[in-house]
Amino acid sequence: MLSKQEINKRKKTITNKELTNMYIRSWFLLGSFNFERVQNMGFCFVMIPAIRKLYAAGKERNEALERHMEWFNTHPWLTAPILGVATAMEEEKANGGDVDGTAIAAMKIGLMGPLAGIGDPLFWGTVRPVLAALGAGIAMTGSVLGPLIFFISINIIRLACKWYLLRYGYLKGNEIIQDMAGDRIKKLTRGAAITGLFTMGALVSKWTTIDVPIVVTKIKGKTTTVQNILDSVMPGMLALVLTLFVSWLLKKGVNPLLIIIFIFGIGILGKWWGFLK
Repeated sequence: MLSKQEINKRKKTITNKELTNMYIRSWFLLGSFNFERVQNMGFCFVMIPAIRKLYAAGKERNEALERHMEWFNTHPWLTAPILGVATAMEEEKANGGDVDGTAIAAMKIGLMGPLAGIGDPLFWGTVRPVLAALGAGIAMTGSVLGPLIFFISINIIRLACKWYLLRYGYLKGNEIIQDMAGDRIKKLTRGAAITGLFTMGALVSKWTTIDVPIVVTKIKGKTTTVQNILDSVMPGMLALVLTLFVSWLLKKGVNPLLIIIFIFGIGILGKWWGFLK
């Protein structure tokens, strides 16, 4: 009978070397993005260092690789905790634990939806627009620091999320599912969505400018335009109307490219005919 020390010695354990290798590979997660199984090849590519460490070449390793080639899609930055949990479960399975391939697949399916719901409004709807607005504001003064600030800041956040969340997922294992149970995930998702909408609303007011220079009255040298009247009622009204109209079109399933072309066309024609400035 093997002693406890001998059992621990024979136990297959993921080390910092494998986690660091996985972290670097996660930078290229979307390098093999495809429309059939979306991020599956990237996910499997990231898992390879752990699978090589845990399984000898043969049937078990092949099954593990095949397991991670199934359809997968979530926010690309928040694949990190799922990768960490998958690694912890693969480690338990490789050491004879009560984990099978179905449980690992179910975990991935269960986490990718909620994490996408958090990541999209938080990172795409809040962090990226705020940093882009900051960079654009500086760039408009003629400084090259604008785009540099955006590029450096967004990548620091991206890489930090991948680094810490990969290790968090590995250390917590299945416990992360319990942490996300109940109303926690719903509240976090709702909060991220509200923050994203609030930020986008502020950016619409700041960056969307529509000016209607059509003259309504001209008394004693004082000219009143349609824009003056609209601004006296509610500044930024046309920008708000345009934003709501575009949102409505997107909900109706209109192609975003067609919407962009339409807005460009209205802007060019409006300048040409004189009803837009």
